[in-house]
Amino acid sequence: MKSRSVSRLLYAHKMDMGGMPIRQPLPTQNVEQIDPFLLLHHANIKAPSHVEPDHAGVGPHPHRGFSPVTFIFQGGVHHRDSRGNDSVIYAGGAQWMNAGMGIIHSERPPHDIHEIGGRQEIIQLWINTPAKNKMDQPAYYPLSAEEAPKVTSPDGLVTGKVFSGEVLNVKGPIPSQAVVNAATYELKKGGTISIPIPTSHNAFIYLLDGQLKVDGFGLVDALHIVHFKNDGEGISFTAVEDTRILFLTGEPLNEEVVSYGPFVMNNQTQIMEAMRDYQMGKMGVLIEH
Repeated sequence: MKSRSVSRLLYAHKMDMGGMPIRQPLPTQNVEQIDPFLLLHHANIKAPSHVEPDHAGVGPHPHRGFSPVTFIFQGGVHHRDSRGNDSVIYAGGAQWMNAGMGIIHSERPPHDIHEIGGRQEIIQLWINTPAKNKMDQPAYYPLSAEEAPKVTSPDGLVTGKVFSGEVLNVKGPIPSQAVVNAATYELKKGGTISIPIPTSHNAFIYLLDGQLKVDGFGLVDALHIVHFKNDGEGISFTAVEDTRILFLTGEPLNEEVVSYGPFVMNNQTQIMEAMRDYQMGKMGVLIEH
C-alpha cells in the first residue's frame, strides 16, 4: 500500500464559543474546508457545579443543510430536538444528526455528569450535505460505545470504533448523506496501524492527545489535524505515546458552500430562506422539560 503524504498540519487554536473554551483546527485562515468536512471543534470542559445540568451546555439552536456530529470522549451529552428525539450518549459513543431542511436541538450535560467525573470532552464535526439532500427530512442517530463496531490492529495495541462508512472492512451503522468513513482510535505507546483509504476521498486525522509518527512524514503532536494529500492508497502511523485520534475520510462534494451561523447552503438566497423558515417556526419548536 502506497502511503499518502502529508499536505499540512493544522493546529487547534483556542477559541471562545459563547463563553465555552474550545479548540478549532478547522476551518483556519488558510483552510476553509476539507471537503466535505466543514468544521471541527474540540472541547474539554468541566461541567459547572453551580448550574443544573439541564441549564448547562448548549441551549436550543437551529441547523439546516449539513450534519452536526458529536463524538463523546469523556462524560456524556444529553441531546433533545424539535423532532422529539431525546437521548443521552456517554463516553465512546456519538450523536449524528442530519439537519436536512431544519431542526432545533440542544446539547446539555447528562443529569449524572457530576457522578461520572464532571468532565465533558467532545468533538463536534460539521459534515456538509450534498445539495440534492439539503432539504431532506431531518434524522438523528445515537450510537453508544457498546453498539459501535470495533476494529483492532494486528499488534493489539490499537483499538478503534467505526461509526459510519467502512474502515478496515468494518462497517459503521450510521447512514451519512455525504460519503464518509468515520472512526475513533485509541493507540497504546508503540502501537502501529495501516488504514486503506479510497483514492478519491479527502482524508485527515485529529490527535486529541499524545504523539504519532506518521509514515513518510515524522512526528505529530497532540491538538493537530494531519491533512493528507490524495496521492496514495492509505495511511500508516505509530504511537510514540498513548494517543487518541479521530479518523475521517470523505468523497468531496465539489459544491459551492455558503454558510451563515448554523445554516450551510449553496447560495445566499437559500440562506435567507433558512433564516425566514426558522423565524416562522418551520424548523419546529424545542421546549426542554
